[in-house]
Amino acid sequence: MSAKKKNVFVIYYSMYGHVQAMAREVCKGLEKAGVNAHLFQIAETLPEEVLTKMGAPPKAADVPVISVDKLPEADGILFGIPTRFGMVPAQVKALFDQCGQLWMKSALSNKFVGTFFSTGSIAGGQETTALTCIPFFAHNGMIFVSLGTKSKILGDNGSVRGGSSYGAGCIATGPAPTETELKLAEEQGFDFGCVVRRTNF
Repeated sequence: MSAKKKNVFVIYYSMYGHVQAMAREVCKGLEKAGVNAHLFQIAETLPEEVLTKMGAPPKAADVPVISVDKLPEADGILFGIPTRFGMVPAQVKALFDQCGQLWMKSALSNKFVGTFFSTGSIAGGQETTALTCIPFFAHNGMIFVSLGTKSKILGDNGSVRGGSSYGAGCIATGPAPTETELKLAEEQGFDFGCVVRRTNF
């Protein structure tokens, strides 16, 4: 009898589309690893008037908004996060802060979790943004899966690109992530999917 395929949620917040683009590549990697990838976006908290003034494009119509009650259904979760002053933005923090009941029930305990991210500059918080998620993961008993240094992309210093041992990343100074950054996102999805697929609790 074949084992039931594991389910991984890819949950992102994206204002200008960079993290969304990486999230879709992460899903490709997960599917290649043999797990089911489910793409969600985090609810917007800014008024439409503010988003218009900031030049933010419309949200992806094909991606549902995640609700905290669905989180326990996942075997693993990858969070896609843009940075705000080297930390998670308010939209992501709002999602985390809604998880009190899940914390009380240990509903996220032993679930694999990882991060990928974008910043507006090279020194904009690629690693600190991931680090600000660790307390939430730890308090919920989640198992953080880093990207590590196995990817050859991370060892190549010949071009400017995002990403680190904490996860895939992009430098959001252009209209979209580079092909290298998107490839790293797919690699992370594949690696994370392999970890989730081969582990049972």
